[in-house]
Amino acid sequence: MTPRQIDRPQLKAQTRELLRSAQVRPKAMAALYLGLIAVLNLADTLAGSVSLSLLGTFVTVLTMLLGTVLNVGFVLYCMAIRRGERAEFLTLFDGFSFVGKIIGLSILQSVFIFLWSLLFVIPGIIAAYRYRFAMYNLCENPDLSIVEALDMSKRQTEGYKGQLFVLDLSYLGWGILASLPSTVEFFYLYLQILEDPAVFMADPTRLVPLIGSGLLMSLIIWLWSLAVQLFYLPNYQCVELGYFDIAKETSGVGAGARPQEGGWSGWNGGQDGWGGGPDDLGGY
Repeated sequence: MTPRQIDRPQLKAQTRELLRSAQVRPKAMAALYLGLIAVLNLADTLAGSVSLSLLGTFVTVLTMLLGTVLNVGFVLYCMAIRRGERAEFLTLFDGFSFVGKIIGLSILQSVFIFLWSLLFVIPGIIAAYRYRFAMYNLCENPDLSIVEALDMSKRQTEGYKGQLFVLDLSYLGWGILASLPSTVEFFYLYLQILEDPAVFMADPTRLVPLIGSGLLMSLIIWLWSLAVQLFYLPNYQCVELGYFDIAKETSGVGAGARPQEGGWSGWNGGQDGWGGGPDDLGGY
């Protein structure tokens, strides 16, 4: 079955209705998720300010990995909403039951995207969209191998990469709105330093009062970003999962999908002729 043109406005409207019927409020779940991410970021910042040694690096890597696992928990919650199932707040931590594969997939996916990016920027962007559904496949079936999840995503996103890009653009305004205070703060600090850069280069401690006076601003930025993301993050995640469900249906690849004639038959070492590239998973 060939890819079809997704009616994005209609899917967004259907998602809003689904979110209204969710038994656990999406904004409450998003607040818990974003709050935990903020705590991890704070821990990373404090560790970096206290020590630049191996401990600081360890905390940075640990918080990043924990954030990835929590993101999977939020995805599982949104999947439950789309299926009309009840998902409790503890669903946010369900990713820890297959944390090894989550981390492995995240690392391998990042490596493949980096390798494609070495060819040029555009192949790297295409690769990022190519693997967009890999984690969703793993969420639906944790028994999959990491390479199988990536391979399935490759098949599912055929014909949908452009539509996923347009989907991201449709939420760009929300992202800009969420980052507005931080942009203002950045330009404020930049202008302060620009007035007399030689002074700050000669005595970097002069930056401390500027940064210290920005602590309140940092709190405001976090609260603003949290408030904005509460309005669009659950909708965005559920809409993207809608794209995922449609891609499974048209490709015949994935949990609950009806196999298409000549469709996916598992990881077979590229016997069907679509191997190659830095990841040996085929072209774009």
